[in-house]
Amino acid sequence: MDITTVSPKFQVVIPKRVREQFGLSPWQTLQVIALPGRIELVPTQSPAAQRGFLPGKNTFQRELVAAEICT
Repeated sequence: MDITTVSPKFQVVIPKRVREQFGLSPWQTLQVIALPGRIELVPTQSPAAQRGFLPGKNTFQRELVAAEICT
């Protein structure tokens, strides 16, 4: 388990081992989630980086539905 300290400016350093494990980089954004009894930091990704993360064929039909409404 890694331990860190909150600075007087409320800053927290993420330990090197954790940064490397999750591939964090400077200025990367993290989502802060407050849960009962704990705080979670979740790396955010751009929508473009998330494209294709689900297996299988793309079955999203937005263009077809919009075309049907216009006719």
